Amino acid sequence: MSDSDLEAIRHARLQQLQQNQGGGGGGSPGGGQQDEQKQRESEARTSILSQILEPLAADRLGRIRMVNAQRAEDVENRLIMLARSGQLRARVSEEQLKEILGAVAKQQEESSGGKEGGGGVKVVRRGGWDEDDLDDLLRED
Repeated sequence: MSDSDLEAIRHARLQQLQQNQGGGGGGSPGGGQQDEQKQRESEARTSILSQILEPLAADRLGRIRMVNAQRAEDVENRLIMLARSGQLRARVSEEQLKEILGAVAKQQEESSGGKEGGGGVKVVRRGGWDEDDLDDLLRED
């Protein structure tokens, strides 16, 4: 291992220790408070989701997060909104989560203007090369 590798590891470990201690020592002023606030928000989200999701649904959402973090965050936001507004009467099952995923996907498709559905640029190629074209180019008149 080279000295630069060791230094990078030390630096990463120092940052990790500082974050665990509340950001004390170094960094930009107020950066520790922002990190703490983000961590509190993340813990609150995790707590709410663990209360409203059945284990299979939570597992599916975790797998979705690995593939598409933005989609998982959108679904989480919708679930939290439903929970806070009192529209969830029971814990969300895996089947209900699939329905919410479909609704979020449809909403994203509509808001993006249906880019995949042909709303973008269409390239049309006309004609092409055939054997006669090559002969015409090579022929000396």
